[in-house]
Amino acid sequence: MDVLIVIDMQNDFIDGSLKSKDGINLLNKIVEKVNEFNGEVVYTKDTHEKNYLDTFEGQNLPIEHCIRGTEGHEIAKALQETKSFKDSKIIEKYTFGSIKLGEYLKDLDDKENLENIYFVGLVADICVVSNILITKAFLPEKNIYLYKDLTEGLTDEKKKSAIDVLESCHIKII
Repeated sequence: MDVLIVIDMQNDFIDGSLKSKDGINLLNKIVEKVNEFNGEVVYTKDTHEKNYLDTFEGQNLPIEHCIRGTEGHEIAKALQETKSFKDSKIIEKYTFGSIKLGEYLKDLDDKENLENIYFVGLVADICVVSNILITKAFLPEKNIYLYKDLTEGLTDEKKKSAIDVLESCHIKII
């Protein structure tokens, strides 16, 4: 069984308070990948509360984003309209990486024997790299891939740095 992990394709990262440089184009490409994917699709949602600015992350990145209950917190409507969305697992995460994602994938592997785990989404040098490395820690013997054209970094240089780290950790970049 193959799994596609869609990291934080939420309105605030696509065209909201922390919008990516080419979020709409990236979203369209990811929707296409989700629609053609043969396997389980899992989504993560960056999730913060109204007190975000008082948190450690908020003090270091003082831009409110993905606040629970706001439009910016929602996964992009185009992804919600994909054929597999209603059956997909959604994992809320409260910081860059999610232990719950690692645990979920480990449990799924125990039941279904995962063959390949693919990653897409935002942001390459923060949440994408964090969740890939968490997944690698939980499933060190599995094939893990990043679609390099289906992610963006804060800058092109930071994206390249994240990819370099992932390659060093035996993640396959496709």
